[in-house]
Amino acid sequence: MKSKMTILLVLSCMLSMGGVALAQNAPIDFEAGGYGADWTWTVFENETNPALEIVANPSASGVNTSATVAMFTALQAGQPWAGCESLHGTDIGTYSISAANSTIKIMVYKTVLSDVGIKLVKPDGWSLGEIKVANTVTNEWEELTFDFTSQMQDGYDQIVVFPDFDLNGRTQDNVVYFDNITFSEGGGVEPGEEPEVAAPTPAHDASSVISLFSNPYTDVTVDTWSAAWDNADVQDVVIAGDDVKLYTSFGFAGIEFTSQTVDATAMTSFHMDIWTPDAIGTGAFHVKLVDFGADGVWSGGDDTESMVSFNAYTTPALVSGEWVRIDIPMSSFSALASQAHLAQMVIEGDPNTVYVDNVYFHSNPASIDDRGALPFEFVLEQNFPNPFNPSTTIRFSLENPEYVRLKVFNVAGQEVASLFEGQANSGEHTLQFEANNFAAGTYFYSLTVGQQSSVKKMVLVK
Repeated sequence: MKSKMTILLVLSCMLSMGGVALAQNAPIDFEAGGYGADWTWTVFENETNPALEIVANPSASGVNTSATVAMFTALQAGQPWAGCESLHGTDIGTYSISAANSTIKIMVYKTVLSDVGIKLVKPDGWSLGEIKVANTVTNEWEELTFDFTSQMQDGYDQIVVFPDFDLNGRTQDNVVYFDNITFSEGGGVEPGEEPEVAAPTPAHDASSVISLFSNPYTDVTVDTWSAAWDNADVQDVVIAGDDVKLYTSFGFAGIEFTSQTVDATAMTSFHMDIWTPDAIGTGAFHVKLVDFGADGVWSGGDDTESMVSFNAYTTPALVSGEWVRIDIPMSSFSALASQAHLAQMVIEGDPNTVYVDNVYFHSNPASIDDRGALPFEFVLEQNFPNPFNPSTTIRFSLENPEYVRLKVFNVAGQEVASLFEGQANSGEHTLQFEANNFAAGTYFYSLTVGQQSSVKKMVLVK
């Protein structure tokens, strides 16, 4: 298990690293007589490393009417993690993080949507890494909030800011303004930051469900919802009469059912509902399944794992303040060599607080789940994944045997592919759209049954 723990800890640091701080010299407001304007800021990993500039506020409006702000030019040729750092000790001073000062806020003005990162460093260069939060608006000031409650330590003396942390790379030089870095009490879930309603009640027949956690079903044995090697705190809460798992200080959570592995070979989908109060931006949420193989133990030589990711642009899309219903075809966990000995699930991502409910495998078509009366005698599902590269899965369901046509069109309305045309039986149907030879962009796929049609949009990225 040690090797597994090491892999997951390293992965966590890559996906959602955290730092902590309480500044002695704060707030960092870049004003004359304040803090930050006369500090020794060093720019790094930004090709020619143009200096951080203290300039007049480009838009003294909205949440920030300050006179002066910091301006960072993120060069196209610079690294995605280009940033600037204060001088050890003499700038921000020596400080600690505690429950009384576990929230860091920063105001940003950007022309693009990308992550902003903050990292705290000790005198010897040691750090827990950066926490990243994306801006959600452009060309106006926005305050971003970073929660450091899981990283309480003493003795930090440097702050590092990554104003335009975009792993996809920049298409141009981006000028980012930032200001008013503050340190205050935070952490946990504040009043009003929890769901007001329960997650939708599943309607699958119990005979077609293997449930890990869901009130309507009998759950199989789960050994832990937060393994010793993970980076999360979990507690059982009740939302509108429904039992829910609440993860706080969430980086990644290990969920283990090793004492009684799950055989999901007869299941077609994996389901879970999540809710977060945190801003999504360009953040992501990842679901990983781990199969221990026929020997039922980790590192036995036959274990495999596979991960599926979601963000604000996928289907389903991550949103803040709403229950997000994630229903994943088991075929999307394509790296699993077997689904007969599932023993572990890892959830990880950028939201710091996540409510989780209705975690189960099922063999019912997702297309008829909780829909009530259908407006048509067929249902066309959203493709998955979306966006995709280079292939995606399209599913549709028929109430009765029908002659159907499933075609793909470009944005000009021109047919570019015919995926299926002919008689199809009742029930669920799954097809793959391979787009290796197609240009990146938006496409539409249409299912026609008799005189009725249903159209969905999909996005190919390369």
